[in-house]
Amino acid sequence: MKPQLSLCVATTVLLLASGCTSAPPSPAPEQRAAGPQSFSPSGPRHSRSRANNAASAEPGDFDFYLLNLSWSPEFCFHHSDSPECAAHPGFVVHGLWPENTDGTYPEHCSDAPGPSNPNSYTDLEPTASLVEHEWTTHGTCSGLSPDAYFGLMRRARAKVRIPDAFNGSAQPRSETPDAILDQFARINTGISSASFALSCGNNYLTAIEVCFDKNLNTMACQSVRSCRANSVRITSRRPPDPDHGERYP
Repeated sequence: MKPQLSLCVATTVLLLASGCTSAPPSPAPEQRAAGPQSFSPSGPRHSRSRANNAASAEPGDFDFYLLNLSWSPEFCFHHSDSPECAAHPGFVVHGLWPENTDGTYPEHCSDAPGPSNPNSYTDLEPTASLVEHEWTTHGTCSGLSPDAYFGLMRRARAKVRIPDAFNGSAQPRSETPDAILDQFARINTGISSASFALSCGNNYLTAIEVCFDKNLNTMACQSVRSCRANSVRITSRRPPDPDHGERYP
């Protein structure tokens, strides 16, 4: 055996005997999977399909707003004990999020106290806990007072009409993301189709998102990734079949 080879073998044996191994490779940066999960009082709520690009910033230092309308039936399928689920709602406001055109978004920009009465906004968002969370995570980055921020969120929601196919207790179905977005563009005649994005998780609809500038004019969602699935399933607003517990009763 060559001297160099003997030395290598001896070194390997010594390392194994001492319990030493080579250092594992550094993990890749955390990524948000399709249908990422965000806060909810009783569990995670699906939101965006994007990389985790949260960045620190001063309040007011951002480029535009993203209004997230969560499809509550999909959330409630997994979290039926959440207070919002008893009424079997359709789209509910998850939040109005400051965003940047480079794909980053600020969060937790200050320790400013939230609204004195979070329950006064539960007609806008499902629970007081979500109101408090949205202020802490996103509202503090708006540069606005709590009342002004949630007032802006209310005005943004009022600008978006929901297609009839998502009202009532329609049967669960599958559609392409483009077909769903087309329905929103047709009924919202003053809003360009480029202002809408669709979020999905495991090929299920989780949210519709709308991009607004700081003056609450709609704008193209250039840096917001929309669902790329060939087809997404739309969970029915009706309760699931108790015998099967499926989205498709």
